[in-house]
Amino acid sequence: MARRSDMPPDARACPAGQARVRYRRVTARGFFAVDAASLAVKLIGALLVRRTTEGTRLAGRIVETEAYLGVHDRASHACGGRRTPRNESMYGRPGTAYVYFTYGMHHCFNIVCGREGEPAAVLVRALEPVGWPWPDPGAVVSGRAQVPRPADGLVGAESARGGLTKLLSGPGKLCRAMGLDRSMDGVDLVRRGGALWLELPTQPCAPPRLARSPRVGLGACGVWAGRLLRWYEAENPSVSGVRRGGRPRTRGTARENG
Repeated sequence: MARRSDMPPDARACPAGQARVRYRRVTARGFFAVDAASLAVKLIGALLVRRTTEGTRLAGRIVETEAYLGVHDRASHACGGRRTPRNESMYGRPGTAYVYFTYGMHHCFNIVCGREGEPAAVLVRALEPVGWPWPDPGAVVSGRAQVPRPADGLVGAESARGGLTKLLSGPGKLCRAMGLDRSMDGVDLVRRGGALWLELPTQPCAPPRLARSPRVGLGACGVWAGRLLRWYEAENPSVSGVRRGGRPRTRGTARENG
């Protein structure tokens, strides 16, 4: 479990329930120019913000991340220096979005970090909805962003009653609800005027209690399957992939999660 001192001051975001917290957009590329494990921790508590073509603001507070360390990481899409049209964005500048389609079902959103040309990224696994604009979870808006209907099996009974706790609790679910698909791959999160960016709180807050675990869904990558490269808020109900007792679910195969 991470100690409070492990949480960078600029990433100590207040819980979403503290409505008076103000956030400011990240405009410095240097924020992302760190190793993947460091960025995975820094991102906890930051807001991921998407503006649709209609101008609707969609925001979620990051509560779960996974680090993919680069060419030596057997779970990474760039393992062994692999470079394809699919993962080209991983070799871009820090602060670049890497969005891929997996299992023929859903998209996953990652943020490239470190140095340009050295592929490392952080998978954003779960968000806590912040100021979500639609009281009806069945509503659909343009700009490829939508809230799944309860019948899809992605929202669940709680959201069907009006709660949004689990709406963004998974990499595929958050991409679907926020309209993040391959068209967002390669987007620069630092560029002003873009449709996707990060925000950090402008005042210090008590850091959340963090927990660590192996990454989810790695079944064939040796010792890398057991590395503690997943961070999440220990008591946050929007976290995905955790069974009772804090143990992550392990389904799928290596290299499909980041």
